Amino acid sequence: MYKILTLNKISPYGLDNFDRKTYTYGTEMDNPDAIIVRSAKMHDMEFSPNTVAIARAGAGVNNIPIERCAEQGIVVFNTPGANANAVKELTICGLFLASRKVIAATEFAKGLKDTPDEDVAKQAENGKGAFAGPEIKGKKLGVIGLGAIGVLVANAAKNLGMEVYGYDPYLSVDAAWSLSHSVHHAKSTQEIFATCDYITIHVPLNNETRDLINDSSIAGMKDGVRILNFSRGELVNTDDIIEALGTGKVAAYVTDFINEKLIGVPGVVAIPHLGASTPESEDNCARMAAIELVNYLENGNIRNSVNMPNSVMDRNTAFRVCIIHKNIPNMLTQITTVFTNANINIVDLSNRSKGDYAYTMIDIDEYVHTELVEQIKAIDGVIRIRVIK
Repeated sequence: MYKILTLNKISPYGLDNFDRKTYTYGTEMDNPDAIIVRSAKMHDMEFSPNTVAIARAGAGVNNIPIERCAEQGIVVFNTPGANANAVKELTICGLFLASRKVIAATEFAKGLKDTPDEDVAKQAENGKGAFAGPEIKGKKLGVIGLGAIGVLVANAAKNLGMEVYGYDPYLSVDAAWSLSHSVHHAKSTQEIFATCDYITIHVPLNNETRDLINDSSIAGMKDGVRILNFSRGELVNTDDIIEALGTGKVAAYVTDFINEKLIGVPGVVAIPHLGASTPESEDNCARMAAIELVNYLENGNIRNSVNMPNSVMDRNTAFRVCIIHKNIPNMLTQITTVFTNANINIVDLSNRSKGDYAYTMIDIDEYVHTELVEQIKAIDGVIRIRVIK
């Protein structure tokens, strides 16, 4: 029986993928085999030696200690694309909110409460000029990051009549096939900054992308640029964006990541992290996360891992040995030699690497004795070994 710890409320649409004859799950679970999480902070969490996997029901994994998990042989999954449509829709909404001062206008309208009926229309007509804003049709939109969300945003904006520029140095083949052929290929973020009236960011947060939007990059943008951030708050330097809004260099900043400094700043539309807050998105993310865990626990297959190489191999034998190890020379030879010395035939083998780590799956027809497992564990650089029957 596999034990799954749930750290947040997880959609039943996802949990239903755990066969109750094989799995048990809940918010209280000692020594879980795996964890499924949404936004719970895990950096101070101590993991059980039994825990082999964590699945984040969402794309961002900043709440999970990725490197520490790798060192302990815990595979961390996320669910890229599962919430893409939800974020795309809110980003398109953000385009309109950045242009037409709808929120400020509705607040003005609320202020007319208790005004005599005959004066409401007159005051509304006199006041509406303060909330005028441009149409997006014909304007240039720069999309930085053409993953699952960025591609959807670029295509939708194109369909709304915008001229779209996209930049992504790591554009995948699948994304390239999905991207509208009429989207301009920008060669750098600087080209986006210099060219576009609107800029939307869809990249992960890491050391290279932190403060991507700062005083220096803003200086290279068009006057009156409108910036959207539905990826991670730290991609935009808060102090620098506030200063640019004050000078008029930036006309509007729409973000799904509110902080205390941004509240009440003219030109800021701060949304309380609603990007993936749709029932459809929560269902999709939970289902994808659960399927990833089941496939890894039962078959050793890794798909959509952020700290280990993706590795999928068809299962045709009774036993599969799964080994997480350091990506160093001679590891595979040492591992296979253990099987050779035990006179065990290897039916199939897969070896993949990602950065400092590698993952090997070996299919055999014979039962793997504890002695052989201990011999593999003893190899310098081996982090974790599992035998799946």
